[in-house]
Amino acid sequence: MTKAVLCGALGRMGRTILRLSLEYSNFEVIAGVEHPDCIKSTDLGEASGITELKGKPLTPRLEDVISYCDVVVEFSGNVSAAVAHTRIASLSGKGTVVGTTGFSDQELEEIRSCSENAPVLLSPNMSLGVNLLFKLVEISAKALKDRNFDVEILELHHRFKKDAPSGTALKLASILSQALGIPSWAMVFGREGIKQREETEIGVMALRGGDVVGDHTVYFLGFGERIELTHRATSRDTFAKGAIEASRWIKGKPPGFYSMFDVLGI
Repeated sequence: MTKAVLCGALGRMGRTILRLSLEYSNFEVIAGVEHPDCIKSTDLGEASGITELKGKPLTPRLEDVISYCDVVVEFSGNVSAAVAHTRIASLSGKGTVVGTTGFSDQELEEIRSCSENAPVLLSPNMSLGVNLLFKLVEISAKALKDRNFDVEILELHHRFKKDAPSGTALKLASILSQALGIPSWAMVFGREGIKQREETEIGVMALRGGDVVGDHTVYFLGFGERIELTHRATSRDTFAKGAIEASRWIKGKPPGFYSMFDVLGI
């Protein structure tokens, strides 16, 4: 049995994880953590509206419940809180699965440093399918390098998403940058004006609207042909299930900085 504390328990992803956790016999959310302004009840079941969770605590302080769990699942959506939660978990020797996105380079380095004490799994997207997309994009980029193909990324999310481009789009851009040998400063975020596309650009475009869960497409654009690798998420359940799988996988792992590739074994 993997016992988890869920940070961001009352957010969109948090509630989805809570609901789906009830379907697992080997995974249990034993407590929730939320911003104090969001807590109307300290009972997780009452606060979330999931009666099966009644009697479990909801607190603004991870320190209050960290000793009862095996793993901390971080979906607070606040980068400062995510860094703090990862630090608390690592100092307690607990594994952390981080699904929050939008980190600066410095914040990412802080999270990475926590993996020296305890296992940390960071992924901008917990979907198993998206992580397979990451690998397919890497393979395609290496095969098409120096073969006169332009590369563009397009992502589409719901109107409420705060960060743009998405963490998944940035991860795709990073994979492409490394595989193609194109420096990160050559990425172009949106376009306007009168200027021809540079051969060494990686375009990253973000669309926002409606209730779109998340679409990502990588275009390899040649002359006379193009390849499109697309992942479309139609339910947040895919991300929640991936987070639960990652939480079960990381339990008992040695200190280290992990990704969903490790969970998938690719």
